[in-house]
Amino acid sequence: MPETDLTDDHKALDDAVSAARFATTLDPAAISDADLRTEEVAHAASRISVYPQVRANLLQFQRDFARRQPGAVLDGRDIGTVVCPDADLKFFVTAATDVRARRRFDELSGQGHAVTYEAVLEDVMARDERDANRATAPTTMASDAIMIDTSELTAEEVLTAVLEVVKDHR
Repeated sequence: MPETDLTDDHKALDDAVSAARFATTLDPAAISDADLRTEEVAHAASRISVYPQVRANLLQFQRDFARRQPGAVLDGRDIGTVVCPDADLKFFVTAATDVRARRRFDELSGQGHAVTYEAVLEDVMARDERDANRATAPTTMASDAIMIDTSELTAEEVLTAVLEVVKDHR
């Protein structure tokens, strides 16, 4: 992991220079680290992603990662529009705000975090607002992306829908 932990240093989240420096320390070997899927990291990522230099420092890292063989599946709010605009297939996976908040609440509760649904919903709405209105790479659906609304689908149904598109694409 990087030398500076932004989740522990909340001042760094408000310091564009520190956040940009932090973004240059990522290790591709740590990409599957379960610690990266915490609520604190998600919140920190959303907060520092508003800084153009952070985004610039991460862009090449993400593109290089996407080009690794045998290929990659990336998720993020600007993957299809900014990071990999020439990707073979793009999906815009979405769900109603309350559904996403319920899923995140269930995930965090299942990990033993003491959270309330209301707090998680508020965080989801705040992140959506930040990400949709940031000056650099706001969240938008790529014109050639395939939208999958997962509000009424199970994880297995989403996987089946994606695999059908992949199969048809080949």
